[in-house]
Amino acid sequence: MKPQRPNNPRKPRSMPPKSFQPIRWAVAHIYSSYNNTMIHVTDITGTETLSRVSGGQVVKTDRLESSPTAAIMAAKKTAENISEKGIKGIHVKIKAPGGHNGPSSPGPGAQAAIRALSRTGLKIGIIEDVTPVPHDGCRKKGGKRGRRV
Repeated sequence: MKPQRPNNPRKPRSMPPKSFQPIRWAVAHIYSSYNNTMIHVTDITGTETLSRVSGGQVVKTDRLESSPTAAIMAAKKTAENISEKGIKGIHVKIKAPGGHNGPSSPGPGAQAAIRALSRTGLKIGIIEDVTPVPHDGCRKKGGKRGRRV
């Protein structure tokens, strides 16, 4: 009978250990304007909604809906909702109003929401800006000589 050789330490294992579980990913769509911040989390395909929270759901007054504080509170509420469903990592898509009349820079709540989501223990994958960009479609309001102040 041949003596058994020990496993080669340099040879990679064919299967991961049983304690290893792959991370479940989701997509967080953050819409941040100067009036509100909305966080909408979907599955990776974008077809099924897992959580939807806005700044107006977590603060009492209208003027605070777009504030970083409201965005942090909304992000914490979102993180609780999706962690119950087994989501461990998120890809982030930030959207500003954009278009031919709206501002193309996101409001004050976008960065605060991302930081709050990462602090709750979620892994952040890709951060992407999906603000709509006009391709010279409609004419801007204001007339021939622009807005006169």
